[in-house]
Amino acid sequence: MVKTPAALEAAMDFAIARPSRTLEATLRGKIDTKTKPLGALGRLESLALQISLIQQTESPKLERPQILLFAADHGAVAEGISAYPQDVTWQMVHNFLAGGAAINVFSRQADIAVQVIDAGVNHDFPAQAALRNCKIAHGTANYVHEPAMSAAQCVRAMETGVRLVGECAVHGTNVIGFGEMGIGNTASASLLLHRIGGVPLVDCVGRGAGLDDTGLARKRAILERAAARCPGPLTPLEALVEYGGFEIAMMAGAFLAAAEAKMAILVDGFIATSALLVASRLHPAVLEYCVFAHVSAEAGHRRMLDLLGGEPLLALGMRLGEGTGAAACYPLLQLAVNFLNEMASFDAAGVSNKSEP
Repeated sequence: MVKTPAALEAAMDFAIARPSRTLEATLRGKIDTKTKPLGALGRLESLALQISLIQQTESPKLERPQILLFAADHGAVAEGISAYPQDVTWQMVHNFLAGGAAINVFSRQADIAVQVIDAGVNHDFPAQAALRNCKIAHGTANYVHEPAMSAAQCVRAMETGVRLVGECAVHGTNVIGFGEMGIGNTASASLLLHRIGGVPLVDCVGRGAGLDDTGLARKRAILERAAARCPGPLTPLEALVEYGGFEIAMMAGAFLAAAEAKMAILVDGFIATSALLVASRLHPAVLEYCVFAHVSAEAGHRRMLDLLGGEPLLALGMRLGEGTGAAACYPLLQLAVNFLNEMASFDAAGVSNKSEP
């Protein structure tokens, strides 16, 4: 087991403050005096309040939305934990770059920019402007037998996520989501939920990309062996080093950087939320900036959301990853901001408000 070195802990020192609540009463007054019954817009009202508090303004704007899509491979795929071969990871990267994946379709509709990042795919891509080459290694090691990555690799991956978010901030992005692609990464997310969240492994492990009953039983048995390799308690960073993926580590750093930059963060599915689980144990205030897009059909995601206190906006039975849940919920953020900014108040519209008894 790799013990967390001081350098890794120090690298995760962020200044993340919870948003000030000073404007809350004013914002609630603005929301409540729109031409509607109190609370009639439901979750859109709390969403408008959250975004306004993140931006510390009564007139929030969503600027230059981005989804960072991190791709990486996992050495444990050699054990037979996935229904798909590892080559699908690099093949899907080409699909992303060609614009043919679900995240491309969803993002085009919502007018969200997508950056595709090679975090650690077991493939050598030709140099191309559309693909960010941030490869840490050609996939992680097989965590059934050894740590998935070194502490130094974990630092590099997390710092890369921080840098990429910083670039988005410089260009004016104030709303961001994170997606992923990596055959075998639901297994890593399951182990992180088990080792960080203390959830029984049987409740964490699902079918991933479509395992049948025999495959699911094999996956659970393999992950039991992997979990048993480190019998003692693990810090969140130690768990990430032992069982994570390079895409998960990059997302963990990206979550922290986005919160420090005071962005609204769209939280996607099971794997992305596992990165947030790590980040939130390091800096709990990151959760104040998170909008939980949806609850995945993947086993364990609901348990992870419960641990984080996340209330998902959507429940569509999705379990694709790629950031598709984040893209699907983005129009709801637009609705929340637009009603706050554009909907008339009772006074402005000359409409009678509810009579007091």
